[in-house]
Amino acid sequence: MSNGIIKKIAGPLVVAKNMKSANMFDVVRVGDFKLIGEIIEMHEDEASIQVYEETSGLGPGSIVESTKVPLSIELGPGLVGSIFDGIGRPLKLIMKIAGNNLKRGVDVFSLDRKIKWNFAPCLKSNQNVSTGDVIGYVEETPIVTHKIMIPNGVSGKIKEIYEGEFTVNQSIAIVVDSQSNEIPIKMMQTWPVRVGRPYKKKLSPNIPMITGQRVIDTLFPIAKGGVAAVPGPFGSGKTVVQHQLAKWAEVDIVVYIGCGERGNEMTDVLNEFPSIIDPKTGNSLMERTILIANTSDMPVAAREASIYTGITIAEYFRDMGYSVALMADSTSRWAEALREMSGRLEEMPGEEGYPAYLGSRLSSFYERAGRVQIFGDERNSSENEALNDFRTEKDQSDFSDYEDSNLKSRSREGILTVIGAVSPPGGDLSEPVCQATLRIVKVFWGLDSSLAYKRHFPAINWLNSYSLYVDSFLKWYDVNVSSDWMDVRKRILKLLSQEAELEEVVKLVGIDALSSKDRLKLETARSVREDFLHQNAFHEVDTYTSLKKQYLLMKLILEFFDKANLAIDENANIEKILSIPVREKIGRFKYIKDLEIQKEYEIILQSIIKQTSATLESEDLYAQGV
Repeated sequence: MSNGIIKKIAGPLVVAKNMKSANMFDVVRVGDFKLIGEIIEMHEDEASIQVYEETSGLGPGSIVESTKVPLSIELGPGLVGSIFDGIGRPLKLIMKIAGNNLKRGVDVFSLDRKIKWNFAPCLKSNQNVSTGDVIGYVEETPIVTHKIMIPNGVSGKIKEIYEGEFTVNQSIAIVVDSQSNEIPIKMMQTWPVRVGRPYKKKLSPNIPMITGQRVIDTLFPIAKGGVAAVPGPFGSGKTVVQHQLAKWAEVDIVVYIGCGERGNEMTDVLNEFPSIIDPKTGNSLMERTILIANTSDMPVAAREASIYTGITIAEYFRDMGYSVALMADSTSRWAEALREMSGRLEEMPGEEGYPAYLGSRLSSFYERAGRVQIFGDERNSSENEALNDFRTEKDQSDFSDYEDSNLKSRSREGILTVIGAVSPPGGDLSEPVCQATLRIVKVFWGLDSSLAYKRHFPAINWLNSYSLYVDSFLKWYDVNVSSDWMDVRKRILKLLSQEAELEEVVKLVGIDALSSKDRLKLETARSVREDFLHQNAFHEVDTYTSLKKQYLLMKLILEFFDKANLAIDENANIEKILSIPVREKIGRFKYIKDLEIQKEYEIILQSIIKQTSATLESEDLYAQGV
């Protein structure tokens, strides 16, 4: 260790001298309490340190010890279902040591060293391995199989591999590298949180992530490996949206980061997530969830580390080949931590006091998302033996040209989708964090407090939200849903846009001044809002809607609109058209179970045709004086 001396203290910022042998981003221990900190700036022998714990009681002259390693997180069995603080310390273990009153300087491992995990190898001795290769499995939870991988930078031949129960820091295999060095392989890896984990290639985000939320899947979809922002004022339903996505989104692992949110809100998350039943498995949602709990009453600096801790864990599971969703709530609080530390460092402020590098820090976080081709293979023993036999007969450089699909290394994909909540003060979307985020992300789900007050959830405003991924999904929708999906979607959006324009007219001259066709547009748009966009998260059926059901519901609404328009052209009375009984059936279609939707769709379709035609017949009788 390298020792320095505290020169100055300003809240969470500590300046220490005699730190010439330390490096940027080294973890340090500050003062007699051994507070955890990280070097964020170096000037000759002086180091500026952001301390992740309360600094009261520290004074100039106290010792600062550098550990010579960057802020890192332990990755291995034991992550899933755990709750960590912003710097990766497990809260349950801290409570065992410190009780309910959190003490400063508590130093605990991220992964429990006492728990033994049953390791089942999938490879044998004398088989070649390289970075990312899966060598065995641990059943971490009934839902998640933890894949034990060769660490980054390690390659060679397996000398020994064991089977049985081991702790995370015990060797489960020995790999001999090209220099004849024996490298012990453990179930645990350590990775610096500020460095993105490597991958072979980033792939195009051209596959939608299905969430079962109609306003998202239909109007503003997000890609697998995409990035989205959910800005909204207090009470607009950010937590509702994130809970629904965690529960229903097409992902294997969920990483939820509570970054500086109010203590009571984070407490609700910690209480609710274990009690939420995962609809895919029937078990607790926590069996595929990792929580990072960093509340607003913790030191500001710890917020800055929390999103890096969370995304590093998410990348680790991505490297196993899983689809991972990371939810950060909220990046506004993280940006506030940047602003405070920047102010204490006396840097030149940018807009509203935020540092000039706010945008680059945000982009470096979001760019770690993606659908990627990952390193390593996941093969069974017989495949590996065949590969080894082949490699002894053929020059390694020619191996990539070998076409036998049973022997060639398979391309593996991993997915990391990032959804960041933004909490602009007063819902002001023009503030710097929101604007910097919008320049980076490709999906914007703008939450509207007025919709939330009307109990319209998800409270995503369809007039200012957008998705830039839509065009890249055209082929996928053609193959997996219907060739006219995009046309139907455009018509729905057009109706909603026309409704906004007509409502301005109604405010001025009243609804009676509208033509029959304009009144029909208003009523159809209301049906889109209430019957399609509004979704009850607590209803057994309505909480999740398949793409097929979403498509059929849109078709029914538009079929009514088209048939009613034809009836109006034949001089049908608008009041009679709007009062036909089938409209109630259209509204209740979202509560029909998937097994019955096609049959119900056909019934409602026929009813629309018959009942709109019946309005014409009654008009004919009226014209004849009957």
